[in-house]
Amino acid sequence: MPQISDLHAEMTEWRRDFHAHPELNYQEQRTSDLVAERLERWGIEVHRGLGGTGVVGVLRQGNGPGAIGLRADMDALPMQELSDVPHRSTHDGVMHACGHDGHTTMLLGAARYLAETRNFSGTVVFIFQPAEEKGSGAKRMISEGLFARFPCDTIWALHNAPTLPKGRAAVRPGPVMAAVDGMKIVITGKGTHGARPHAGNDPISVGVQLHTAFQHVVTKNIDPIDTALVNVTQFHSGTAVNVVPPTAELHATIRTFREEVRQTIRRRIHEICAGMEAVYGVKIALEYRMGCAPTVNTAAEAASADRVLASILGEEAIIRNNPPTAGGEDFADMLAVLPGAYIHVGSGEGSDDPGLHHPSYDFNDDILPIGASYFAALVEDQLRQDN
Repeated sequence: MPQISDLHAEMTEWRRDFHAHPELNYQEQRTSDLVAERLERWGIEVHRGLGGTGVVGVLRQGNGPGAIGLRADMDALPMQELSDVPHRSTHDGVMHACGHDGHTTMLLGAARYLAETRNFSGTVVFIFQPAEEKGSGAKRMISEGLFARFPCDTIWALHNAPTLPKGRAAVRPGPVMAAVDGMKIVITGKGTHGARPHAGNDPISVGVQLHTAFQHVVTKNIDPIDTALVNVTQFHSGTAVNVVPPTAELHATIRTFREEVRQTIRRRIHEICAGMEAVYGVKIALEYRMGCAPTVNTAAEAASADRVLASILGEEAIIRNNPPTAGGEDFADMLAVLPGAYIHVGSGEGSDDPGLHHPSYDFNDDILPIGASYFAALVEDQLRQDN
């Protein structure tokens, strides 16, 4: 879109300013202030406070009954930036390592274009969400009345993808990203001298058995056509080489793409922990945390996203067979309420590009007009004036 291309330099300034001033989940005060100020300046109705620091902009045009929701995330990560770009983070231990600074900027660019051109009939709801990295911002905005106060027929979002070449985009119906659950397990046995194991009850050996049993769940309880992951990422126990400790602690991340598989793994892990208690005579405290759901695109909306992307990038630039990723995205909670689609916009320049969540990552400003044009074109496609 030529008008959005004309905004490229200005959008780049916005994005780099956001990057230099990152804010963690539910602390996005400066970011939300700037978002709200710009929306108001462009004549867009602004609502604040949903999800704490969330911002919702509403733009109405004509008499069309339809309403479309567009969502961008605003939060940064608790990481120290290692890049030497002039706009590197000014906050120690906090950086935009996932590109939410770019996502926010893209939606702002689309909002400005739509406020100026108004080539649609209906209602656009611009949703600037906090705390995506925490996996709770979307759910909190919904629980505080997001779609009750601002009804939408469909919901849409995007993410930059350094793993895909710049100028290309990926879209598919069905699962796009995984459900992300987690667990913490504390095993309480009986400590003893390392030379007298028979006088204690070793929690480390039980933890090892649990780790093995969790892999058995994936290979033997889940259909091999499905995909699931139970990955123990922390194992803490012991303080000295000649001491059998009294406790051991495990942490794990669980990734699935179908709710049935998700619930099967949850059930089996509870059963395994109860069985291990009985077999080994220890106490096992299991804290199982259900995180964001699988991100699942509805077929009709994925087709619409495909069509709109092709109109911007060209038919040959669309990747339709990109496999789902085991990463998580709390936009899934919005897709659980409304039909919609979540796409990936390629930002890669080469094989040496730092990936997402890397301390040297920086958003590729060249793709700002692509994302902003996608959001704007979606509105013009879904809320056509001739409907």
